[in-house]
Amino acid sequence: MARTTTLQSVRPIAALLLCAGLLTGTAQAQTAVAPAAPAAPAAATAPTAAAPSQARKANIVIVGTGGTIAGAGASAINTAAYQSAVVPVDKIIASVPEISKVANVKGEQIFQIGSESFNNERLLKLGKRVSELLKQPDVDGVVITHGTDTIEETAYFLNLTLKSDKPVVVVGSMRPGTALGADGALNLYDAVLVASSPESKGKGTLVVLNDEIHTGRDVTKSNTFKTETFRSPFGPLGYVVEGRTIYYRLPARPHTTATEWDIDRIDRLPEVAIVYAYGNANPGSVDAAVKNGAKAIVYAGTGNGSVGEYMVEPLKAARAKGVQIVRASRTGSGVVIRNGEQPDDKYDWVVVDDQLPQKARILTALALTKTNDTRELQKILWKY
Repeated sequence: MARTTTLQSVRPIAALLLCAGLLTGTAQAQTAVAPAAPAAPAAATAPTAAAPSQARKANIVIVGTGGTIAGAGASAINTAAYQSAVVPVDKIIASVPEISKVANVKGEQIFQIGSESFNNERLLKLGKRVSELLKQPDVDGVVITHGTDTIEETAYFLNLTLKSDKPVVVVGSMRPGTALGADGALNLYDAVLVASSPESKGKGTLVVLNDEIHTGRDVTKSNTFKTETFRSPFGPLGYVVEGRTIYYRLPARPHTTATEWDIDRIDRLPEVAIVYAYGNANPGSVDAAVKNGAKAIVYAGTGNGSVGEYMVEPLKAARAKGVQIVRASRTGSGVVIRNGEQPDDKYDWVVVDDQLPQKARILTALALTKTNDTRELQKILWKY
């Protein structure tokens, strides 16, 4: 019985040796038959450009704010149940040594929070710091590690307020680094690659996850746990494939250097509330927003920004008190038509173009730093 066990254990090894011998023999036979390649002319061997290893690497600052990409779970199977914002940005960078081949990077921790905890004050602080970094001549681009919950809001805000054409890339992950199939490392590598690419210059604030490059204006989170959660209604701007940044389209709306907002000149954002529509919605939610100091209310209506008959009067009353009313849709995509579901001219309300309610909040707050005129607000919401 012991002899049988020994033979059985030897057979796989013998088979491997036999295969190796066959492969070696085949390679030797091919070498013997193949004719020698002619020597290349001396002129052909002379390089016409610097080799990639000799090219100047971009200087990228990675600003850490926390989120899942800085998270850790108790087990490798914890892909959705974990603690976010516990790993410092320098440790995240160190876990992806391949980044050093792409760019000279340094980390800077500005927050260590889940992105659901972002508020106006933190948004302004982040924007001002990124602006400072972009002004430095030895900084070629900035990458921001960010939680995915509000990454689209931060990206849209930066897209509208930064005054630089240097690449700014916001990146996150759907799984913590401790999980099986963690996506943070590759996402971060791709983000640095995009920020280092000369082709990313002048495209506004970008969001990079799951091998895709999105404009901060369009992108939104569409699923609670899948890695392909980020979607843009018109598709991504491009992809990151095998270490290559590939663009297919450009942002159509004004951004960064082409907008009327400068983060360096904004010290405070007006309060803008979002009231969500649903069957049997409580009209008191409008009154509460007004009492809490809202200068505008984004009404996330059903369908094409529809407003239930029992919500019309509270919204009209709020407008009479000077609060701007912005009709949006909770559907997730599409344009809200002015004077379609409601007589906006009569009520002195405004509508979004295709901005989601959370992005309409950002744009409305910025618009209110410039004007409180309804007609001008409407132009801004259509423009951006």
